[in-house]
Amino acid sequence: IGAGFEISIKELTELIARLSGFRGKIVWDKSKPDGQPRRMLDTSKALKEFGFKATTDLNTGLQKTIDWYRNHRRGLNKK
Repeated sequence: IGAGFEISIKELTELIARLSGFRGKIVWDKSKPDGQPRRMLDTSKALKEFGFKATTDLNTGLQKTIDWYRNHRRGLNKK
């Protein structure tokens, strides 16, 4: 759902690159400066409506997602 704190798209991109071991170059399209520079999801409604509160921090959740994808990517395109 979300971590409940703000992170810039640049910071998130760099974090994913680091966790995934990406060694390429990240290229930013400066012709599209009106994009959303940061992201923050409000998790208060999930807590209020059904008692959900995230127990996994962002780094751990991203690493688990990356690991899951690596272990399952071959089967994802067979549908």
